[in-house]
Amino acid sequence: MKKYHTSIVIALVLLGMIKPEASARSACTESVPEIFRKVSPSVVSISAMSFDPFKAKDRLATSVGSGFIIGKEGVILTNSHLVFGHQTIDVILDSGFTTRADLVGVDPFLDLAVLRISVPVKNLPVAILGDSDKVQTVEDVLAIGNPFGLEQTLTKGIISGVNRTLSASPMSPELPLIQTDAAVNPGNSGGPLVNGCGEVIGINTAMLGQGESINFAVPINMAKRVLPELLAKGRIIRPWLGVGGKFIQKELGQIINLPLVDGFMVETVEPESPAEQAGLNEGDLPITLAGTEYLFGGDIIVAINGHVFTARDELSKLVSSLRVGDKVRLTLYYGGETREVEMRLTERPLLLGDF
Repeated sequence: MKKYHTSIVIALVLLGMIKPEASARSACTESVPEIFRKVSPSVVSISAMSFDPFKAKDRLATSVGSGFIIGKEGVILTNSHLVFGHQTIDVILDSGFTTRADLVGVDPFLDLAVLRISVPVKNLPVAILGDSDKVQTVEDVLAIGNPFGLEQTLTKGIISGVNRTLSASPMSPELPLIQTDAAVNPGNSGGPLVNGCGEVIGINTAMLGQGESINFAVPINMAKRVLPELLAKGRIIRPWLGVGGKFIQKELGQIINLPLVDGFMVETVEPESPAEQAGLNEGDLPITLAGTEYLFGGDIIVAINGHVFTARDELSKLVSSLRVGDKVRLTLYYGGETREVEMRLTERPLLLGDF
């Protein structure tokens, strides 16, 4: 993880976004009503609107959700999918005060966004950020937000699991989520997941479409780690090759009668990307196996800078060590032959996924 200037971190501490020490209490005595009274004033309702002039109808699109105040100067944390790409963002405070918000920083991959509002009062209520690394399964949690526009709704549940990785691409950094059975519905997005001490341990972000009471939150420690860069630069700077695809194992080749090796199978190559300039081949043969769709026929990346990987976690560690501007050597398998190409990593565009 990139190191940041001490002055930025000190400023965050003074704003109340990062506590010098999370609450060290092993057990908390607050009741649910007490926790709600403490946390709910910092929870806000968010409404964002976008306008597409090129559509003949349905040119207006709106999204509604939640967020919570993390800085007395009017800094709010919420989800990227709620506000990114919208022309206007409005925030309603617990007091009922409504104001326009500015988008300060956004990271679609982590689904995080930072807003700033003009402060109507001197001391805004600020949520206390906890330590999500200490979260344990079966721990009691509360979700506070605005599901279906019902402001300041509280639901109660437990931590159903931790370190749930839902990323479809091993070429993307790991995104370990917190799983909870606390009821989360449309409008809860961006709201806080709170522990029994009244500390925010996660940002509610997703529901499992086919599931019931299977919901996910971004760990608050992940947000704390990237907040300085979001505030200073407005985005998280990541390296980019410009390929999308899946990690595969050579045993798949026996099923479909194609020569394969262990590695990352390139399914798509982004235009004007380093991968396109280096001449990487994308897939052209769609095949569905056990409900999973593959696009075979492209290059298979078997090594990066000479480091061979045979599993998803090995590849993820290699990817996380790369930086913008690095010169990378890829070992590729294609059509039964192996070759090497070199390229220099550029910055990953905000709107593109994968690696």
